[in-house]
Amino acid sequence: MDPSGFEILQTAVLLLDESGRIRFANAAAETLLGVSRRQLHGQAAAPYLADQTSFLKTPLSSPPWAWLLEIPVHQGGRYEDRLQALADQAAQRETLRNLAHEVRNPLAGLRAAAQLLDMELTRDDLHDYTRVIIEEADRLADLVTRLVSPQRQDFEPIQFNIHEICERVLALIELEFGQQLTVIRDYDASAPDIWADRDRLLQALLNVVRNAAQALTEAEAVQAPTLQLRTRILHQPVLLQGQHRLGLLLGVMDNGPGVPVALQDKVFHPLVTGRAQGSGLGLNLAQACLQQHGGVLEFDSQPGLTEFRFLLPLDRP
Repeated sequence: MDPSGFEILQTAVLLLDESGRIRFANAAAETLLGVSRRQLHGQAAAPYLADQTSFLKTPLSSPPWAWLLEIPVHQGGRYEDRLQALADQAAQRETLRNLAHEVRNPLAGLRAAAQLLDMELTRDDLHDYTRVIIEEADRLADLVTRLVSPQRQDFEPIQFNIHEICERVLALIELEFGQQLTVIRDYDASAPDIWADRDRLLQALLNVVRNAAQALTEAEAVQAPTLQLRTRILHQPVLLQGQHRLGLLLGVMDNGPGVPVALQDKVFHPLVTGRAQGSGLGLNLAQACLQQHGGVLEFDSQPGLTEFRFLLPLDRP
């Protein structure tokens, strides 16, 4: 039996020998279990099946394989549903950009008027009020700029290794959060270089990783806060523009409290946030970046385990 045919399946497949050790794992199994097939080979299958609620075990008479295990893989919703969700998010972003353009000019006028008023005031205590007006106008102007800027920037793909920006982001996070959390790297060293806009993808990853770090450090009940980045090769992934020969998974995992249930259906919508100090733009802009690359940003979350997954094609644009 030639096991290469299992590579095109979305179902995870493991081939075991008589002793229950893994002798073959297809690409879907690598993705599902979060372990490369090189690491899986020769390992007992039982520990990897402990978290699986259902699988099909079929006896074989094709040495060295004695058993075939099939594990259904959750695909995060139907392809059509994913496209509809992305279209809805794009429409919301466009509405907000139009609103931002309408707000920009009056906001500049408000700031200028506050500056002129500040120059005319004779009582020192009144300057506090004009300073608040100017600072709030600057804050809103920055928000407006972030809403409209993605459309105006040129898309500039270059070739680079995804682990370069992973390390850059983790260096920034470690500087910002210090010893408050543990960082784990789980990289697939065989991942080829990717064609992408490096600066945009770096910013998108930083948005997601910083969100995770903030969730970990702001929650009081998290024991041993841990942040993990993992990369895996995807075979035959179905992404924004259909099926690709190869893709890349970049996962950001944490053991924080998880995304609130009330926000999970709209976490990528602009201005939606569960944090008092959040702008609600980080995940929205990250999703927009993935769409520009023909990829998808998706997530699964429950208390104690949240993963945001960057799914990117490895084709040259």
